Amino acid sequence: MKKDKNTETITIAEGSSATSVKDIIKAEKAELRAKKREERLKKKQKIAYDHRGNIIPDLNKKHVKGIESKKSMYGRMFILPWCIGMLLFFIVPLFESLWYSFCYVEVAPGEMYSVFEGIENYRFIFEEDMDFVNNLTKSISSFFTSMPIIVIVSLILALVLNGNFKGRTFFRGVFFVPVIVATGVVMTLLTRSYGGYGAIVQLSAKSAEDAYSAAGTTSGMDFSALLNQLNLPEDLTAQLSKMITDIFNTIWTCGIPVVLYIAGLQTIPAQLYEASKVEGATTWEEFWYITLPMIGQTILLVIVFTLIELLTQSNSLVINQAYTQMIDNANYYHSAAMLWVFFAIVGTIIGLIILIYSKLCLKRWE
Repeated sequence: MKKDKNTETITIAEGSSATSVKDIIKAEKAELRAKKREERLKKKQKIAYDHRGNIIPDLNKKHVKGIESKKSMYGRMFILPWCIGMLLFFIVPLFESLWYSFCYVEVAPGEMYSVFEGIENYRFIFEEDMDFVNNLTKSISSFFTSMPIIVIVSLILALVLNGNFKGRTFFRGVFFVPVIVATGVVMTLLTRSYGGYGAIVQLSAKSAEDAYSAAGTTSGMDFSALLNQLNLPEDLTAQLSKMITDIFNTIWTCGIPVVLYIAGLQTIPAQLYEASKVEGATTWEEFWYITLPMIGQTILLVIVFTLIELLTQSNSLVINQAYTQMIDNANYYHSAAMLWVFFAIVGTIIGLIILIYSKLCLKRWE
């Protein structure tokens, strides 16, 4: 009998221990689920905690959105029209033009028909249309001669205008006036008055070839008429006229780069210059070891902006040829191919400049 009782008590103990283990496992799982739920709610910021990590029950209810969330909502509302316009008037036409560059497009009343032809349009503009290759070469070569001048002249003007002297606000406004004029009705009236297209002052086709015609003989301001009154030699008149035109065009396009440079210069801490003066550094050394490295990112921004501005201006030979093909001859497929080739070349040039500048300058200045 004792033996039976012992075995009975053992089985009862085993049964009770098994039951307790199951309860413990269930409790641990429930606790783990509660912790995970609590972590999820904490990530969603639906649970408030005090400095000791305890839950504050009064703040766990749904509450009115804070100021930051309202600012974010207002910001999204303000950029929503721009996003819609970007999608409808830029992204969609962009991909449509890419599709047209691989197709033959025919315009019919009320619709356009497109037939896929592969790279036939690209083969045509490179092999049969020799004007495109010449215009592309001239556009790129003119950029490489104009861009360094604009970047350097803008930097010099910004250094001067950033100085502490009387009337600097007025002179800053004077250099920014061309930017305001170029984007308004005044620019249109000026170009129409001089019979030009795109810029007020630009070299005519003849002066670009032989450098003997002054700027604006067919468009823009005629500086040669003023120089001819001085009875100077013809060669000297042509060179002076071309130099004046180049200077005028350069200053005319320096407005935004100057503003960008001034913004970058004003972010340099004054303590750096004070410390350099204590160490006995000259102005030239301050420029090379403080000013230039500190505005390295601004210089890159100005380079990219100037590149895009020069290569996409309205008097670009490639863009004018593409628009002529599209409007006059209704060759949408050829013009789309021209512009996409030009876009690819511009993008490649920008990428190479950013890569070279980052490796040679930015890393060294860091």
